[in-house]
Amino acid sequence: MSLNSVTLVGRVGKEPEVKYFESGSVVCRFTLAVKRRKKDSDEPDWFDLEVWGQPAQIAADYVRKGSLIGVSGALKFDYWQDKTTGISRSKPLIRVDRLDLLGSKRDNEAGGNSSYGNDEF
Repeated sequence: MSLNSVTLVGRVGKEPEVKYFESGSVVCRFTLAVKRRKKDSDEPDWFDLEVWGQPAQIAADYVRKGSLIGVSGALKFDYWQDKTTGISRSKPLIRVDRLDLLGSKRDNEAGGNSSYGNDEF
């Protein structure tokens, strides 16, 4: 049995970057700051998020820097070749399939807590 599941609640660290494709697909990328449970640490953990489909459009329309959100998804790795050094690089990111807007109406302009999922994965 294998399981790859990630659930996080935190605040958006930067404005979402949205990309639309000719096929009609949409992807939205942004970062999420999550506080640790330990009270002795002021530094949050930062996660790169990638959202596709309807949840990506919702993120593009309603998520802003500082928004409180919850996400569920899977851990994946992006791989690429560094253009200057030629070294293979990688970074972890969360492929989100469920997005919950948790802030107030003023925080996310969505009218309260809302959930958006994506069954494309």
